[in-house]
Amino acid sequence: MINLKLPILLLTAICFTACDQKKSESVNTDVVSSPLNDYLIACESNGFNGAVLAAKGDRIILNKGYGFANKEKSFANTPKTVFDICSVTKQFTGTAILKLAENGKLELTDSLSAYFKDLPFDKQNITIHQLLTHSGGFGHDIGESDFDHIPENEYFQQLFDTDLLFTPGEKYEYSNSGYSILGRIIEIISGKSYESYLREQLFEPAGMAQTGYLLPKWSSDLVANEYLYNVINKENHVSKYQQDGKIAWPLKANGGINSTQEDMYKWYLALKNNTVLNKESTEKLTSPHILEYEGESSYYGYGWATFQSDRGTKVITHNGFNGVSYYEFIWFPEEDALILFSTNSSTRESSRIPFELEKMLFNENYKAKPISKNKVTELLTFIENYSGNVRNLGKEIKQKFEVMLDDPVYLNRLSGIYLRGDDIEKAIVITELNTQLFPDNGNIWDTMGDVYFAAKQNEKAKDSYKKALEFKPENDDCFWCDNSTAQLISLEAKK
Repeated sequence: MINLKLPILLLTAICFTACDQKKSESVNTDVVSSPLNDYLIACESNGFNGAVLAAKGDRIILNKGYGFANKEKSFANTPKTVFDICSVTKQFTGTAILKLAENGKLELTDSLSAYFKDLPFDKQNITIHQLLTHSGGFGHDIGESDFDHIPENEYFQQLFDTDLLFTPGEKYEYSNSGYSILGRIIEIISGKSYESYLREQLFEPAGMAQTGYLLPKWSSDLVANEYLYNVINKENHVSKYQQDGKIAWPLKANGGINSTQEDMYKWYLALKNNTVLNKESTEKLTSPHILEYEGESSYYGYGWATFQSDRGTKVITHNGFNGVSYYEFIWFPEEDALILFSTNSSTRESSRIPFELEKMLFNENYKAKPISKNKVTELLTFIENYSGNVRNLGKEIKQKFEVMLDDPVYLNRLSGIYLRGDDIEKAIVITELNTQLFPDNGNIWDTMGDVYFAAKQNEKAKDSYKKALEFKPENDDCFWCDNSTAQLISLEAKK
């Protein structure tokens, strides 16, 4: 089984108190703090692409881009580069809901039955508060992708027909679809599109002109392309939005808004200075309403996570990941500091950069270690530039990278990249090499089965799935076994 998702960490970092809102309309660009900048330049040399804004007190101490927004055209990332902020979109949705509550348009205790007709009984009493805190019981995303344009009525019908994972209010379970429901409630009450309401009630009062889905007039030169493992150009979501002319409900209100670091800085000022919400509403937005996971200390508010730093101070944060781009908004209200971190080519290594920046901000003697080069990136670069016979690719990889290939995960990720990219020939060669290097790994044999199945080599697929099941752990903790078993049943039924 192939799992390409990177762990999305709730990183500990920083927040700041800013000057007055009017001053925020002109944000200084390319502000450089030598220690932070030196560290990020070292990270850049090992593959970091993105932009970082850091502030302490009433002063921006770093506001700079690194690497490329468009490698093909040699366009550098800058503070004005437009990035996908991914699930950080959710805090905009939370703010919009509280704005409606401030204006007397809704109550947080309102149930879904007040806004949607003919709901199944188990959905009728789910409240807005429960949707905001991921405690409504929804867990399943509807649609094949973020760009699956299911008709609105059909999308919500399918969503409301799904089984709840638990009794509403019982616990926390992160749910993108719950925030899409909130987006639809915003539209129903306001009579405007979700994006239009955000622009009128949130972005314009904050002085933000570079934030949204479709409404900003972005120059294509400023929108960052996304590079899978810093190698394969996946283009950008803005161009897809513009091509479609609308935002699909699997994404709307839960993710996918684009912005610049300068605009997100203005947004922080708006929250800090109570420009878009009054003080009481802002406190509701960022308060710890529900424990995220048993045994941990992070709580969820309304589109924000909150917890205590190692220094015992409050952290207000959210991050987002779309499979390539990663964004982190980290705010320490009690320590008067902020980090905004974005990358258009996320790797495991780059996701720890905000941790290091935080340590540097709070400890001037801390010497941060730059990120190392990503192994998948090195492998992928070699494969993409390989011009020989594909049948010899496995041998070439083994000769060049054998010492580095100490874990099956690296080639397994490459198997997934080429399988999903419909380059089956490369996927076969890479996965066969992985089974040779790690013959006792059931997960790799499961991937081998998936690759052979995609290549319509059904007998080889069956043999691989059977091999995968031979390596089922004794403790029954087998994350690939369900897939292998289901695929074997399906293949046997085709006889």
